[in-house]
Amino acid sequence: MLNPTMPLLLRCSDNAMPAITTELDFTTKHLLKYMLQHDKFHGSVERTDAAKKFLGYLSNPELKKEYSIQRWNSPGFDPWRPFLDEDMPDWKSDPKISKDLSRYNEIHDELTSTWATITSGPNDEYTRAENALLMCQRVDLWCAGEAEVEAALRHLLNLGKECNDLESDVPEYITEFYPGVADL
Repeated sequence: MLNPTMPLLLRCSDNAMPAITTELDFTTKHLLKYMLQHDKFHGSVERTDAAKKFLGYLSNPELKKEYSIQRWNSPGFDPWRPFLDEDMPDWKSDPKISKDLSRYNEIHDELTSTWATITSGPNDEYTRAENALLMCQRVDLWCAGEAEVEAALRHLLNLGKECNDLESDVPEYITEFYPGVADL
């Protein structure tokens, strides 16, 4: 009822604690911010700097636009084409293609090396942080009363607004009621 595009499920069974769950569309930006805020890089300055650099790329619309435009600089060739490395394994050494896509290759190589640095933790920190963030889409309700259930629903709705771009769809004939206000 809160929003039909974000289904909320109440989990209750004999062998599991009751919980409210949903599916949130977390992005790489959300995950990297979470890792930086909670020091999931465990003091690694190199990986922290790489995450900040990658976030800088994600928040730079000019660089993202340049990257997507440069992709098409070689007529009739797409570096993202499926099975490209099997069909044309030496496409990067082709003089025409490498000249046309020089800026694209430069940006792509920088992003690839930055991403490899971010995910290169010795204890698989990236995957662990990803799993920890996914746990935010479930709220356990063990021994919860009405207020706790309502708070859990509000929490998931607020996360859904941030991660799924949800907007509450309130019908026109329904207004908010504030107890104790005489003119309503």
